[in-house]
Amino acid sequence: MTYSPATRPTFYFIGVTTGQSSIMKIFPVWAEYLGLGDVEIKGIDFPPQDTAENYREAVDFLKNDPLSLGALVTTHKLDLFEACKDMFDVIDPHATLMAETSCISKRDGKLICHAKDPISSGLSLDGFLPKDHFADTGAELFSIGAGGSTIALSWHLMQESRGENRPKRIVVSNWSQPRLDHIREIHESLGSDIPIEYRLAATAQDNDDILASMAAGSVVINATGLGKDAPGSPLSDAAPFPKNAIIWELNYRGNLVFLDQANAAKTALCLQVEDGWTYFIYGWTQVIAEVFNIEIPVAGDRFNAISEIATKVAGR
Repeated sequence: MTYSPATRPTFYFIGVTTGQSSIMKIFPVWAEYLGLGDVEIKGIDFPPQDTAENYREAVDFLKNDPLSLGALVTTHKLDLFEACKDMFDVIDPHATLMAETSCISKRDGKLICHAKDPISSGLSLDGFLPKDHFADTGAELFSIGAGGSTIALSWHLMQESRGENRPKRIVVSNWSQPRLDHIREIHESLGSDIPIEYRLAATAQDNDDILASMAAGSVVINATGLGKDAPGSPLSDAAPFPKNAIIWELNYRGNLVFLDQANAAKTALCLQVEDGWTYFIYGWTQVIAEVFNIEIPVAGDRFNAISEIATKVAGR
């Protein structure tokens, strides 16, 4: 890929299909509301699990181009970190623990690697979970996909500060054994007493079988990228969702088959079905605050105004 030096302050979005994201329309309006000045946003697209050389080329460009301010990273969070960790001057504690890069910023001449998902995913999840859901129901967590989002979400739900309001069991599935081994290492470093299973799932039927074992009220998450970065769903159309389950599709755009499958069973099984819109807003505002060194609240009138801008611009 050829990188041209930025001619004005530029914020980057490193993903797979960045041009299709609502952020391309939302960011300029947010920038005006937040008083960011004459800034622009540009996408950098890589196929999932691209080469280390390509990730390093992008980070080298960001590091050395004066008007390139930083980036939000999706899909490539784990792979970019592994390829580029020696290129950062500072790596924040969450990024070190989770071995991922979801935000790149610059401060005082230093290139900084951040993991913002533990904050943004936690805010999103707690925003729609009923109060004391796990404590009251004995529910479990099934996260399909062992990438950065599952690492962050499971970390959030495993915190001892949550007391009894934690999943009674966590199941993580993935088609790649190395990804499962990676998340197992991170979980083991936390020393949690929650039982955790790591299941290799090569097919939708494999995930259906796991789903059938989950307790009523469980939280089931599509953290695979299927529906956005690639077509399809990690479940079959016959997926046996648990009764009273909370189903979360982390994506908000694309052909969201997983979301359609959950909505089809919603009434019969009393499901609570959520998409990734609030996750999108929290994820972007956390990174924008870091890159531009400003404060963006996570609640209240100002946050509500930011959310309303995004909803209006995206036509939701």
